Amino acid sequence: MRSIALDKLRTPQKLVENRVSFAGPNSELSIYDTYDSASRVGLNADQLLYCGMVTGRKVIHDNHHSDDQLFLPHESFIMAPGEYVEIDFPDATIQTPTTCLTIEIAKQKVESISEQMADLCPLESGSEGWQYNAQILHSHHTTATQYLLKRMVSLFTENHPDRDAMVDLSVTELIIRMLRNQERQFLLEYCKNSPDATGMTTVLHYIEQHLAEPLDIEMLTKLACMSRSRLYAEFKKQLGCSPSELQQQLRLKEAARRFETGESITKVCYDLGYSNPSHFSRRFRHFFGKSPREYLKNN
Repeated sequence: MRSIALDKLRTPQKLVENRVSFAGPNSELSIYDTYDSASRVGLNADQLLYCGMVTGRKVIHDNHHSDDQLFLPHESFIMAPGEYVEIDFPDATIQTPTTCLTIEIAKQKVESISEQMADLCPLESGSEGWQYNAQILHSHHTTATQYLLKRMVSLFTENHPDRDAMVDLSVTELIIRMLRNQERQFLLEYCKNSPDATGMTTVLHYIEQHLAEPLDIEMLTKLACMSRSRLYAEFKKQLGCSPSELQQQLRLKEAARRFETGESITKVCYDLGYSNPSHFSRRFRHFFGKSPREYLKNN
């Protein structure tokens, strides 16, 4: 996210949430730098607002969670239109500013992509299908999402004859990733409350309850009452990944959660079924963009 021209635009004009913005079709990208600690800074969204953390950390206060939400690099915080949050910047200084980017997306753009997804990939679960739920969603970036955000910064800030077309395509991709993540979150939450509702929820519940064990695809096909090919097709359609990819993601998110409580890297590694700490560290860095030791230090 660095360039000489962009750095000049980001010259501080104010210490808290110094903003530089770039308009695109149905969207606007903003980069916020904060150079001084602050608390309870308000943020509201008229359109869908995607917030990606770049450096430092924030603490988010909202009406949907009883506990404060810690917001770290390689994480996203997505606000539906009409939502309001308050933000603390506990660590921001002139030498180490807290930086995040936001992408504001017009509601009609989200609705258009939602309708296309409903036609292409109809869902069997959820009362709202592919429509974006009016809530606040906090999630970790995958490597692919992190790459997309970096590319979007370049597209929004460059002077290219096809800029608007490429920006619009990247915004479409981001919306699809948000909708996919929302559906995944819905299924995972639903299977906790109703693990035997469908074959898919039974399989998801089983994977969550056996994260440390090698994945037994034959067992999953029996639980789902599906063939192997049908099981993989349903995973791809509803979750956008394979069973093994989901297990790896759940393992790594569980590892991050346990690091936040102060557990050691070695204990978490072996508890979650990894036999080699080096292999675990590579997987963790690939997913979160930092090593387990760096993650522990930040938390």
